[in-house]
Amino acid sequence: MTISMYEASAPRFVNLLRNLSAILAKAEAHADARKIAPEVLLSARLFPDMFPLSRQVQIACDHAKGAVGRLAGIEVPSFADTEQSFAELQERIARTIAFVESVDAARVNGSETRDIALSIGGQQMQFQGMQYLLGFALPNFHFHLVTAYNILRHNGVDIGKRDFIGTP
Repeated sequence: MTISMYEASAPRFVNLLRNLSAILAKAEAHADARKIAPEVLLSARLFPDMFPLSRQVQIACDHAKGAVGRLAGIEVPSFADTEQSFAELQERIARTIAFVESVDAARVNGSETRDIALSIGGQQMQFQGMQYLLGFALPNFHFHLVTAYNILRHNGVDIGKRDFIGTP
């Protein structure tokens, strides 16, 4: 049995973005119940040189929409990184999910050898589709997703492994 490039990407991103949305809802409820200003959690970091929670969510969304768009050979939508509330981050996640779900599977399938070029921090990077998905996009997506989870867990939000994994 084989797995398609679409099945290895789009549904996985959507599933985990929905889990992230649920985790953020728990974080917002946690802040409200404990009279913690939402900005405290949104600006929380694991270490001073790491991005805060809000940026971790933004980057996770960017990797999801970027991966599916690049694999499909279509323009990746650009989102301004201006979210300053849980509601705004939820909207970003919803827009990301909507974009990923709008991409036809046929456009992503067969992209294993598609040439993908991107610039990260001014550095040009070249990949073929499979290498890009498995060696760059998915690991980066998971890194920022788990970092967002860990920031919230570290700050006392009552979340666990089941929240992160959700329902496959």
